[in-house]
Parts: sequence; C-alpha cells; structure tokens
Amino acid sequence: MSLHTVANENEIPIGSNKPVTVAGENILVFHLEDGYYATQSNCTHLFMPLKKGKILDGCTLQCPFHRAQFDIKTGNVVNWASFPPGIQLVNSIRKEKPLKTYPVTIENNEIRVDMTETESIN
Repeated sequence: MSLHTVANENEIPIGSNKPVTVAGENILVFHLEDGYYATQSNCTHLFMPLKKGKILDGCTLQCPFHRAQFDIKTGNVVNWASFPPGIQLVNSIRKEKPLKTYPVTIENNEIRVDMTETESIN
C-alpha cells in the first residue's frame, strides 16, 4: 500500500474539492457528506479539467465543459456529454469511460490517498 498525505481534514469543506498531484498523477480530492473521495482530475470525454465542475445530488460531478456526469464515489458515468448541441458527433468517437478513482483513508486528521495501483503501472 502506498499512502500519500494530500491534506488535513479541515482544508477541504464539505461539497468542495482540492486538486493535488500525487505520485505524478493529477487528482481531485472531494469532501462529501459521508467522507472523502479521490478521482482523476480530467474528464474522460475530452480530457478537460474537472476542478470547477458542479457537485449535483451530493455525489455526482458534472464537467463544466460538456456536462458529462460522473459518480464521485465509483467513477461511473451517470450521463455522458450532452452540451453543446452537436457534441453527440464527438460522442460517437469518444465512448463512455468512467473516471479513475483512488482509495482514501483518514489518519490523525490527515487525508491519505492510496496510489499503489498507479505506481505499480508506472
């Protein structure tokens, strides 16, 4: 297990995220009502940054560019990109792909992300 401390609990308010770079990967750490979660930082649609995305329904992240929606906890696609009109042409090439997620633990008020899988690939 390769745990990396990314923040203290008081640094990320509920309903927000913090972009960090861990083990060479850009990720977002989210603080939701039921805990902390981490995902890759770019949308899988056209690789646009997700840090300014909206959190909908408590755990769905909406890309600010093409409105693709992802479950923050699992990374699964909730709704694929739907904006602007005509984006469906690109969607025929860019198939749905979930966000990569990373396990998060809390130790002594420190938020720690497990990057074991990523580090073993690199």
